[in-house]
Amino acid sequence: MSDEQPPSRTAPGKRWVERISQLFSGEPQDLDDLLEILREARENHLLDTDALSMIEGVLQVSQMRVRDIMIPRVQMVVVPKDAELETIFPLVIEFCHSRYPVIDGDRSKVVGVLLAKDLLARVLQNKTMTVQEIMRHACVVPESKRLNVLLKELRTTGNHMAIVVDEYGQAAGLVTIEDVLEEIVGEIEDEHDDHEDEGYVFQRSANEFMIKALMPIDEFDEYFSTNFTTDEYDTIGGFLVSQLEHMPKKGENVLVDNMRFEVVRADNRRVHLIKLKTQNNQVAGKQI
Repeated sequence: MSDEQPPSRTAPGKRWVERISQLFSGEPQDLDDLLEILREARENHLLDTDALSMIEGVLQVSQMRVRDIMIPRVQMVVVPKDAELETIFPLVIEFCHSRYPVIDGDRSKVVGVLLAKDLLARVLQNKTMTVQEIMRHACVVPESKRLNVLLKELRTTGNHMAIVVDEYGQAAGLVTIEDVLEEIVGEIEDEHDDHEDEGYVFQRSANEFMIKALMPIDEFDEYFSTNFTTDEYDTIGGFLVSQLEHMPKKGENVLVDNMRFEVVRADNRRVHLIKLKTQNNQVAGKQI
């Protein structure tokens, strides 16, 4: 009888009393309770909308994994390890990335990372030098790694990009520190984002446009001579969500009426920036 430890029989009752006490004290019991309190704080003007959004982003990041935000392997902009530096300049100029995965044969075999600043420094010395000679070590992370852990590791090591690998050790995609931060603070724009600060549309070429997802759908129809307006959505971003029938991720695209829409920037809450490629030269009824 002495081995039965009587305190264990009273423990469930004690836990029940504690739960009742917490219920009446108004303390949050889980994440949903905490978010509800924070939203009430915003309604009471103790927090502004931007602050609440960032707090929600931080809490969300702690629950998300790398696979949730990574750029898939098929959408990575890569360079071959044996390519001469001079030959990859057109690709670097077109995409304006600061880092490029270096592959050995196919995209599943990432062997390093090429930094654009290393390319610029070395190509003037020797244009026939290969990518392999100047590439840097690739930071590799599993798909299952939590984003908050990844962010801490990237900050500690100074890496800005990580190659995501699957259970077989093959490259499944990539993730950047900017991708993680955008889950917290929303879209981050830099000087290489080639769209105007004012207005919704920036024309890159005769058939290519960068469009802010918040562009009202009726203004889009007027600009591109389309007829997408409906009561189901108000913006071109909403139109894209309705076409894909889920929250789009960066790199996803859809073809509608000879117009290809590609998601350039998005987070788990909304689309921010869209690239549009048309298959004719007519915009708003005018030759361009």
